[in-house]
Amino acid sequence: MENEKPAGMKIRQGFQTFLTQTRGNTTFKPELFDLIDVDIKVNNLPQVFHNYKIINLTDIHLGQWISPQYLDGVVDYVNKLKPDMITLTGDYVSYIIDGYEDSLLNSFKRLKAKDGKFAVLGNHDHWNGADRIREILEKSDVIELSNDVYSVEKDGEYINVSGVDSCSVGADDLDKVLRKLPDNGYSILLVHEPDFAKISSKTNRFDLQISGHSHGGQLVIPGVKTTPFRCSYSVKYPVGAYKVGNMIQYTSKGLGTNSFWLRINCKPEITLFHLKTTKRKNIEITEG
Repeated sequence: MENEKPAGMKIRQGFQTFLTQTRGNTTFKPELFDLIDVDIKVNNLPQVFHNYKIINLTDIHLGQWISPQYLDGVVDYVNKLKPDMITLTGDYVSYIIDGYEDSLLNSFKRLKAKDGKFAVLGNHDHWNGADRIREILEKSDVIELSNDVYSVEKDGEYINVSGVDSCSVGADDLDKVLRKLPDNGYSILLVHEPDFAKISSKTNRFDLQISGHSHGGQLVIPGVKTTPFRCSYSVKYPVGAYKVGNMIQYTSKGLGTNSFWLRINCKPEITLFHLKTTKRKNIEITEG
């Protein structure tokens, strides 16, 4: 089975628990991560969605360096930014979920966004039990969009938020998404793995794809702003923004890390997207 848990997950978690304890204080501190502001200029964005704010969180890997207390700090910080929408793009836990269900649920439930919270799953979520993660998302009032579509409506205009389940484990079904996706409206695709953009961009149905998975390689080369360390499904688009066909692909460095807490020129990231319309707003001038 493609989504079968890799061997030695419990051993890895034991090793990870030991390393995390040696790190000491894991309290959330804003100066230790990057809030990345990304302006997305959109030709077809309705005026009613101008300056629309979307916050993306990804690769939390709760229990592996990221403590429940740290995640609570992230939630408090995000809520102060008052986003219109929050997107979550997978890998919420690492090697085990046991003992972290309540913390994840409570943190996700406290996240606040005007128009909703939306999520897809990552490969680690499948390895630890997709059904358990989905139950946590549902109880947290997070709309799970694995191979599904949700439309946000304002004054008769729409933003379509779609999601594709993790392609690392063969759970993706883009055809199902395309059958549900309306023809009109600005379209966002949530996918854990960034290199899925090679497929999604060819449909010409999506304006923006948001992903994680790579952790930015955990090392970003200064000046070049890319990384030599690239895992499967994040080889082509490992960190930052890319233009892929007519679509923008954005790959977040994520909050957590895999294996070692080692980041060089690659701080943990919370991404704040600002959608900007290029349409001029006509104002009628009446005689006084």
